[in-house]
Amino acid sequence: MTTYQDLIEEIKNLDSELHNKDFLLTWEQSTDELKQVLTVAEALRELRNENISTKVFDSGLGVSLFRDNSTRTRFSFASACNMLGLAVQDLDEGKSQIAHGETVRETANMISFCADVIGIRDDMYLGYGNQYMREVGEALDFGKEEEVLAQRPGVVNLQCDVDHPTQSMSDLAWLKEHFGSLENLKGKKIAMTWAYSPSYGKPLSVPQGIIGLMTRFGMDVTLAHPEGYELIPEVVETAAKQAEESGGSFKQVASMEEAFEGADIVYPKSWAPYHVMGKRTELLKANDHEGLKALEKECLEQNAQHKDWHCTEEMMKHTKDGEALYMHCLPADITGVSCEEGEVTEGVFNKYLVDTYKEAGWKPFIIASMILNRKFGNPDVVLEKLMEKGKRRVDG
Repeated sequence: MTTYQDLIEEIKNLDSELHNKDFLLTWEQSTDELKQVLTVAEALRELRNENISTKVFDSGLGVSLFRDNSTRTRFSFASACNMLGLAVQDLDEGKSQIAHGETVRETANMISFCADVIGIRDDMYLGYGNQYMREVGEALDFGKEEEVLAQRPGVVNLQCDVDHPTQSMSDLAWLKEHFGSLENLKGKKIAMTWAYSPSYGKPLSVPQGIIGLMTRFGMDVTLAHPEGYELIPEVVETAAKQAEESGGSFKQVASMEEAFEGADIVYPKSWAPYHVMGKRTELLKANDHEGLKALEKECLEQNAQHKDWHCTEEMMKHTKDGEALYMHCLPADITGVSCEEGEVTEGVFNKYLVDTYKEAGWKPFIIASMILNRKFGNPDVVLEKLMEKGKRRVDG
């Protein structure tokens, strides 16, 4: 069994530059850096379970900017900041000078005077979300260089048009816990498949995040979707390259049945077609409400042609021993519960209800780890001090 001290020793042996860069895409981080995020998250969870304070900041702000609706990630970011001792301030663009044309550079600097981290969710505009985060980062570099800012806050991607790193890293943490280690994930088959949904415009970033991360750890990753529901080509190419480098595999198939065949893990999740998201971005920027309505109607009709992409008890029988681990980022479209017809049956979802909640439960710790690693170049020392301080408090 891994002890807290084992986690500290593991962190000491990792080569990381996380304290010098923002966390925007998982495939921009080295394997050691990804392992460090996981291990620090495990250590923080261990401390919390032992009722030992994890506050590494005496003061400071965690600023959140959500340009799309969110429940799990919004509360996870707030929980992570609170866990580390940061106050949270949500930036409401409608109530700020952004609505009056304030520049990205000005906004980034004005919200950063006492901030240690800025968490951004910007997944609505294909081709712009991740770019916006980088513009914020460049503005913060400017502020630090010009001595406007005493410190340069880190930027954490809370979901963009390209990746959802806090989600995929939480998924990986759960898989590591469920299967015992990262080493045990090698050779495991994970099926990332499209699934029918009666809604429109779901981002591409979850499936892209999964194929972009799980291919780093020797897993056999299978991507499946109906014709027309392709992902960003560059991300697919990255996944294929990473699978080859890690000793795993990456392939694409045209049916859910084939993807589920012999799978150890299944991740049935709806997303919008790549070309639809591109067109949607153009219409949103043009404020074309009628065009958006027409596009939604077209997309829903297209979705309805693929209702057989449905995670049912019968479909699960194709998986390894009929007992593959079901995963979802939540909320899932549950047939007969949250919608008339959706991604998954109530029976399958309820069977794995606790598993999906445990999967989601990793996110506050993953985000807290990203923040801590961005702030401190020696997280092992920081964690050792927290444990020592906690022991003194208990002993006293």
